[in-house]
Amino acid sequence: MLKAILTTEQEELLKRERQWLTDLQVMLAKLGATKEDQSTLSRSIQQLDELFLLVIVGEFNAGKSAFINALLGQTVLKEGVTPTTAEINILRYGETSRVEVKGADLRIFLEPVDILRQINIVDTPGTNAVIRKHQEITEEFVPSSDLVLFITSADRPFTESERTFLGRIKEWGKKVVLVINKVDLFQMEEELQQVISFVSDNAMLLLGTTPDVFPVSARKALKAKQGQPDQWSESRFEPLERYIHDTLDESSRLRLKYLNPLGVGDRLLHKYADVTSNRLKLLNDDFDTLDNLERQLDFYRQDMERDFKYRLADIENILFDMEKRGSDYFDETMRVARIFDLMNKKRFQEGFVREVVADVPQQIEQKVTELIDWLVNSDLKQWHSVMDYLDQRRKEYEDRIVGEVGGSFRYDRDHLIESVGQSARRVVETYDTTSEAHKLASSAQMAVAETAAAEMGAIGLGAIITVVATTAAADITGILAASVVAALGFFVIPARRQAAKKKMSERVAALRTQLTSALITQFNKELNRSLARINDAVAPYTRFVRAEREKVQGIQDEVDAAQETQGQLRAEIEKAI
Repeated sequence: MLKAILTTEQEELLKRERQWLTDLQVMLAKLGATKEDQSTLSRSIQQLDELFLLVIVGEFNAGKSAFINALLGQTVLKEGVTPTTAEINILRYGETSRVEVKGADLRIFLEPVDILRQINIVDTPGTNAVIRKHQEITEEFVPSSDLVLFITSADRPFTESERTFLGRIKEWGKKVVLVINKVDLFQMEEELQQVISFVSDNAMLLLGTTPDVFPVSARKALKAKQGQPDQWSESRFEPLERYIHDTLDESSRLRLKYLNPLGVGDRLLHKYADVTSNRLKLLNDDFDTLDNLERQLDFYRQDMERDFKYRLADIENILFDMEKRGSDYFDETMRVARIFDLMNKKRFQEGFVREVVADVPQQIEQKVTELIDWLVNSDLKQWHSVMDYLDQRRKEYEDRIVGEVGGSFRYDRDHLIESVGQSARRVVETYDTTSEAHKLASSAQMAVAETAAAEMGAIGLGAIITVVATTAAADITGILAASVVAALGFFVIPARRQAAKKKMSERVAALRTQLTSALITQFNKELNRSLARINDAVAPYTRFVRAEREKVQGIQDEVDAAQETQGQLRAEIEKAI
């Protein structure tokens, strides 16, 4: 297309269209568009600088080559009843007749024919060719066309394969002219009119507009041009030639030339708009998955903290019971009637340990062991829950990504989900509950020992409680002084009993505070560690979803803007040309 024939307004439109197409190329690259789609758009852009491209398509035996020969007025292409056209044939103007072979699937015919000064003609393999590659070649070339002449045979008009292929042409936004060839097969005009009506009606239903339909006999038209003029009127070829020469004047060809890349771009925009829409839906589902997982972990924390309080209360109750027994013990033993027993400090202390401390260390150790087992098993169950949930979500959505379109998106997403699932499975499979429980028990033991400011060494928690409780007993009973008790008797004992109870209460409260503080600290530490491990495992997937959604949303905005610009360009082209 020569810029010299363009007006200032047309040149500005062309400039804007090129910029729109360039931006579209960048957008398709961001979306990981297929090489085929990117090549299709590139060819469409290149076609802006070439002559008007008239593409001939149809079934292999519809007479495409015969039609082109008739249009040129000479036999240029080989004709036959078998798929003779196995490649794309491009016919261009040349001062002398010659053929240039451009690869395995492309031949260029240069012919000194006037019509080729204004347009290039493309002959394609049959749309229903037995050789699948022939149809693929045809479908690949159609997007580059400025106008499509669809040739159908009068003896089998508008077959199923023709309907299918015409539907694909429509998707590219191409202008289509229907040519019914071989009309000389009919003896009666009524039969021909029935075929014309059949083709027109079905094409209108398929294309949504009333197409131009030309019934012709290419065979008779060629004979007429080669010396049998009596065949010309019977060929019905003149209306079609007049359409090509007159209706498709310079302005019409220019308008179609401008609109062609827009149609290709619009087709690709709709395709990848669906891709971005589906991705956003999927990523929003991923966000819901992550939000739900976060809620599950919040509920897990709340449930654990609530259950821990109940378990801690059981331990505190053991100490409250010990305190009550201590009070009862003092009431029972610190009486004037038992003054001689009180004077035997060793016996008093042994009785205190036996009746007050009793099996408190063993009870507490048992409760702490149960608490540790509960914490370890809950952690393991939560990993199981995360693993099962992610597996379920992956299976639920694994078929929802559009085909293979979109570059590495599907691989990256699936890989990350699988990676998180594998991390969860690895934790579950290698989770040693005995080892974890031992670690927690050791940590709890050391915490209690540190809180009690005791150098306990490698002894059990129960032994630590025993030492602390026994020490408390010694301190409490130490408030008794045998000589004072013996001397003052009735006056001292009640006061000393009250002092012992108070001391007992203070010691048990201190022990309870030491123990619960140590357990709370250890519990929070382990719960936070458990949740942090899960969050760390999910973090790569979370980052991917957030980053990808922001990216895809940005592309979606670009797609929407591109579609709006395309509509504006199309309207301006229709008005200006």
